[in-house]
Amino acid sequence: MIINLAKHKDAIILDNNKQDNNFMKNYIKTQIKKSYETKQAIYENEELLHKIEEVARLCVKLYRGKNKTILAGNGGSAADAQHISAELVGRYNFDRPSLASLALTTDTSALTAIGNDYGYDKIFSRQLEGMGQSGDIFIGISTSGNSLNIIEAFLVAKEKGIKTIALTGRDGGEMAKMADIALVVPSNSTPRIQESHILIGHILCDIIEQEIFDEGFDDK
Repeated sequence: MIINLAKHKDAIILDNNKQDNNFMKNYIKTQIKKSYETKQAIYENEELLHKIEEVARLCVKLYRGKNKTILAGNGGSAADAQHISAELVGRYNFDRPSLASLALTTDTSALTAIGNDYGYDKIFSRQLEGMGQSGDIFIGISTSGNSLNIIEAFLVAKEKGIKTIALTGRDGGEMAKMADIALVVPSNSTPRIQESHILIGHILCDIIEQEIFDEGFDDK
């Protein structure tokens, strides 16, 4: 019996008669290798590292005041937005006071009402219009950088004096052109980009938590 799970260059073909017992393990190792190669590319990209540091410093400055971070994305990027926001509201590495962070992907009534009345492209911008304040930071997450509802939210953010961060991949798309700072993962693979987005999100949460509530870093 042969089951074709994919039709691209990394396709797995499982054959009950296949004698190579290492086939599946080798495929798993290949996927892990691709993941750490993408992270290695980030590690060696000085411009991107500088931008991640810049975003971290902006977030620390924000949380020393009374503003909040706001995040949004679609599909897996929606889950990433909620994940990062939850780390800030709850905790990342240690117990401390909660930090104000909002994911615009969680209110199903708002999402469906806005989508029904104004269209899917407005589901984030409409919420940002009502809840965003000057001095907030909006982090839009999209592997392609071309999600129209994030682009619409960027336009509202500019009008309201909200700083915009694009968390993208590939060539950055339109979001990279519009954002105040664009963090573009150097990969064309959606899974590899998403894995790296969470890595970057965790780094930001770690720095924020240490700077606001712990001893912080020496080079302030």
